[in-house]
Amino acid sequence: MARSPLFGRRIHIAGSIPSKEEEEKYASAEEVGHARQLVEVLVKELLRKGANFVIPVDAEKSRKSDGLPICFDWLVWDTIQKNLASRPTGAPNPLIIAVKHHKNEEQIPEQYQHLWDTLRGSDLVQIESAVHWNMNSKRMEVQARCGDILIAVGGGEGVLFLANLYHDAGKPVIPLNLKLCPPNTGAQRIFEYGLSSSHARRLFQTESGISPHTWINRIDFPNRKDATERVRDMTALLEDISPPKAFVVRLLNPAIPDYSDIQNFFDSVVQPVVEDELGYKLTVIDGNQAYDYARIDEEIFAKLHRSSVVIADITGCRPNCFLELGYALGRGLPTMLLAKDGTDHPFDINSFSGHHWKTTGTVEERRKDFRKHWEAIKNRPPLVPTEPLIP
Repeated sequence: MARSPLFGRRIHIAGSIPSKEEEEKYASAEEVGHARQLVEVLVKELLRKGANFVIPVDAEKSRKSDGLPICFDWLVWDTIQKNLASRPTGAPNPLIIAVKHHKNEEQIPEQYQHLWDTLRGSDLVQIESAVHWNMNSKRMEVQARCGDILIAVGGGEGVLFLANLYHDAGKPVIPLNLKLCPPNTGAQRIFEYGLSSSHARRLFQTESGISPHTWINRIDFPNRKDATERVRDMTALLEDISPPKAFVVRLLNPAIPDYSDIQNFFDSVVQPVVEDELGYKLTVIDGNQAYDYARIDEEIFAKLHRSSVVIADITGCRPNCFLELGYALGRGLPTMLLAKDGTDHPFDINSFSGHHWKTTGTVEERRKDFRKHWEAIKNRPPLVPTEPLIP
């Protein structure tokens, strides 16, 4: 049975329901019940598909009027724990990236303390801490860095802030049009934005040929659809979302002598490993694909800016390649630096742990060397780490 495209991808379900008395009219107890059922069924299906999750660890506040939980985080935790047996064999760990802060251990609800204690000590959970920040925005930055896809449910300004973080990183944002918040904020505002065909494609890209705008309209669920039907459509959309982008910086002029060796290396080594094994989609701007922007320089830097990984080959010493490489390094993107073995370069790429690839040897030997280098540098920190003025 073929793996789902969601296998190993980190899903972040974020949102809340109103807790202020004047806003509770936007989320009736019935609507909240439907939303919680939808989240529960969706998490079960994602787990069955081999997806992973990003989940905050926090208190569980409730509305005064009806006692309903304001957030969905502990519902997601509980659903995963109860359905671990449905997870496919070979699904990668960690299953959950748990984002916590300095007060979390004391704030965990009593009914979930055993769940947390059991999972936190296992290989299933990786804890990412934002203990030095007592700010929701900083915790959200950690969540957005770890997640691959954001699913927005209700919420307010925090959901909008989180959606912008995901978008700036080139990651998909899927808003659900559930009546859980005022229409001018949170997931409903994002959904309304996506109803314009020119805006929908900024939320996410798809692989099947079904446009993002069509998908947004498909998940504008009428009340008569039950949770199972909605999750079926949601899963189909999530499986259609384009993989994370690996932006390619390389020589593209066939008139340059090294071109054929570079093309052969990317065709036989880079593309099979990066796309088929690592799950990225190579993005090459060579003038032969449909443009999303009016100018090619805007096309290049917009897509470079929002890539998950950069594969930069500087063979041939092309000025544009150095410019794009510098942009990638300055933005702090994970960058794999390549060059053909034996070529001259204006700087020593060994000091940055670059990979000198060979034109000799079998394809599998060359792929093995490429994989080995990837494993060595995939978690390399940026050249200049972000350092706050006041820790």
